[in-house]
Amino acid sequence: MSAARPRALLRTLAAAAALPLLLTACGYGSESTDDDGTSPVAAGAEKLSADELRIGYFPNLTHATALVGVQEGLLQKELGGTTIKSSTFNAGPSEIEALNSGSIDIGWIGPSPAINGYTKSGGRNLRIIGGSASGGVKLVVNPDRVTSEDDLKGKRIATPQLGNTQDIAFLNWIAEKGWKVDPQSGAGDVSVVRSDNKVTPDAYRAGSIDGAWVPEPTASRLVAQGAEVLLDEADLWPDKKFVITNIIVSQKFLEKHPDVVEAVLRGSVRTNEWINANPEKAKASANAALEKLSGKALPTEVIDPAWKSITFLDDPLASTLDTQAGYAVKAGLLEQPELKGIYDLGPLNEVLKAEGKETVDDAGLGVG
Repeated sequence: MSAARPRALLRTLAAAAALPLLLTACGYGSESTDDDGTSPVAAGAEKLSADELRIGYFPNLTHATALVGVQEGLLQKELGGTTIKSSTFNAGPSEIEALNSGSIDIGWIGPSPAINGYTKSGGRNLRIIGGSASGGVKLVVNPDRVTSEDDLKGKRIATPQLGNTQDIAFLNWIAEKGWKVDPQSGAGDVSVVRSDNKVTPDAYRAGSIDGAWVPEPTASRLVAQGAEVLLDEADLWPDKKFVITNIIVSQKFLEKHPDVVEAVLRGSVRTNEWINANPEKAKASANAALEKLSGKALPTEVIDPAWKSITFLDDPLASTLDTQAGYAVKAGLLEQPELKGIYDLGPLNEVLKAEGKETVDDAGLGVG
């Protein structure tokens, strides 16, 4: 591939990331809690330095820290009289655009959009301030067409979006197999089909794809339709852990309202603790939140295996984000990024120490 082509592709991706994707019903995302998108505040609760906190996340099990934290009032409890206003998103670029425009202050998001958002702004618009989830990504296939990894050659495999976290992971896996795929078109030894997670099950049912490298619960939806798990991405990583969801914040908001950021992080840590101590109740809470947002709960045969494959944790697993950025560079989807400063884990580590928990590391990518 010529040097000009990756640069042209980078410009294309940057332009796409800069525009809100028209995948949600209201502005930058559908409002998520109650009719007006706000959480109830306890009578007499004192406000922090901000009257309102605007948060964003996906209606997705890998964002269960936010789903459960809002549903159970665990985040609002830490914020006192500062009201939470929630918005949900279907894609990372639209959430990054909302953060950049000031429509949200804090968000739960995957590593690739966080990297893109940070590098596009020259390191000025966001910080990763904590972790939320690891795992929950699988390669599932039609067992009538694919019975081994080698059978994938010549097949059509879906990923959620060009340049998204799963797309990059799959392109890297293909390259390590020694196969060739054009990263932009998806054409090659394996056909990479970019398909929204909402329509991928229909594409599988229609036979237009042979499998998918996708996050939960899409992977388990496909399994419920007869697909089989060929590979769990966790098996490719040391200790079977890799970041799937981070917590990000607007740098302006972090500077102006550190007490609010600390309260959110404390609420996130306590939510993850509650999730891990009460997995069945937490699963039911997340499903209730999804039903409120989408009008339909996940069936047992989907949510049970999906939930088991996700680990909820406070560590952002910074070294794995750096590795994923390297995959994007190798695929030609990103020029070598300067990620120094993408993390500010000082507030999280203060919360963790106060909670009697171990602090976490930024892999040398923290603020100076």
